[in-house]
Amino acid sequence: MKRFKLVVAYDGSNYCGWQVQNNGKTIEGELNRCLSELLKEEIVVIGASRTDSGVHGRGNVAVFDSETRIPGEKISYALNQRLPDDIVIQSSCEVDKDFHPRYCNTIKTYEYKILNRKFPDPMYRLYADFIHYPLNIEAMQEAANYIVGEHDFKSFCSAGAQVKSTIRTVYSLDVTKDQDDIVRIRITGNGFLYNMVRIIVGTLTRVGLGNGKPEEVKDIMKACDRSKAGPTAPARGLSLIEIQYIEEENKTSMNSAHIEECG
Repeated sequence: MKRFKLVVAYDGSNYCGWQVQNNGKTIEGELNRCLSELLKEEIVVIGASRTDSGVHGRGNVAVFDSETRIPGEKISYALNQRLPDDIVIQSSCEVDKDFHPRYCNTIKTYEYKILNRKFPDPMYRLYADFIHYPLNIEAMQEAANYIVGEHDFKSFCSAGAQVKSTIRTVYSLDVTKDQDDIVRIRITGNGFLYNMVRIIVGTLTRVGLGNGKPEEVKDIMKACDRSKAGPTAPARGLSLIEIQYIEEENKTSMNSAHIEECG
C-alpha cells in the first residue's frame, strides 16, 4: 500500500464545502468518486483543510492510500480527465506512508477579496464580497498589525468549536487595494480556528468603515469573547492559497544538501 499526496484547486461555489456530507456535493466527495473510478478500488481521501461551503481553494492538500502502479506524478493527469471543471489537481506525488496532512507543522496562507466600489461587478459575484461604502485601507492595516504574532484568538473563533487550544500564531497580515477596486486581505499563520479568517476580515472591515478604531483590536483579543469581534465575512470572498509543510521542506533541503556533498 502506498500513500499519495494531491494539491487541489477548486471553485467552491457549487459545493457544500470540502468534507463529505449527506445533503449535497462536496470537494472530498468528488475526489473520492473519481479516484475510486480511476483506480478500481475504494478510495477515501484525507484533506488538510475542511473549507466551508462557498470557500475556494488554490492549494489545499489531500492524501490517499492505494495499491495502484500508476506513478505518483502521473495521477494528476489521469484524475483531471475525470474531475468536473471546477476541481483541478495541481500536482500529485508519492509520500511517506506516515505523512498526514493535518498532523504536521504547516504554514497556511488565505486570501480574502472585497470589491470596494459604488456598484458591484457580476464577474466577482462568486469570488469577492461587495462593499459600496469606501474602506479606509490604512486603518485596516493598522488594525491588522495588532493581530500579527502569537495570541489567544478565542474572540475570532465561532462559538462551539471543538479545539484544545485557541492559541495561534499569525506571521503576516496585509491589507491592500489594487486598481480594480479589489481589497485583498492576505493572512499567513501556523493554523486557523473555525471561521477565524472570516471573523478577522469582518473585524478589519468594521474598522475600515469607521465603526471601530484600529487599537480596539487589542481589547478584542484580550476579551476572549466572540461577541466583541466583528461579523463573520461571507464565504465567497475566501480562498485557501497555500499550505506549506515544514518537515517536508526540511527533508527536501537535507536531501539536496546530501546530493551536493556526494556530487
